[in-house]
Amino acid sequence: MARPKPPTFDKQKVVAENRRARFDYEIDEKFEAGIALTGTEVKALRAGEGGIAESYAEVRDGEVWLINSNIPEFSHGNRHNHLPKRPRKLMLHGREISRLTGAVERKGMTLVPMSIYFNARGKAKVELALAKGRQSRDKREYIKDRDWKRDKARIMRDKG
Repeated sequence: MARPKPPTFDKQKVVAENRRARFDYEIDEKFEAGIALTGTEVKALRAGEGGIAESYAEVRDGEVWLINSNIPEFSHGNRHNHLPKRPRKLMLHGREISRLTGAVERKGMTLVPMSIYFNARGKAKVELALAKGRQSRDKREYIKDRDWKRDKARIMRDKG
């Protein structure tokens, strides 16, 4: 008997989203990773602040790190506040890390954070995608397909 499929990522509150990534990259596979945060970073994220528009992830020494993500300082934080753009460690299983390492090194793929969110248990998570960069001609083709799907849906709605 086949094992039941696990549910998709349980996103209760999305804090930051990387919308540009779907346009710039062809998404292959998605992973859910925990993120190691300090107290003031969690409070800033719960307040809805944070951005991952220009961030990426990389594998260093068998660990995955989120680079260049911006979580601004917490407004009520004191001298123990965090640095806004510090590298943050992502928590993944060893098998997932080795899989990501192989894909990045051999296939030339990129690790792109898609969103930061809180799950049902209140834990901060990062949706990480294994992606391949698109060329400008591929982007134009993507725009054409997207526009045609939108027009097709509009025509079907009007005629049906």
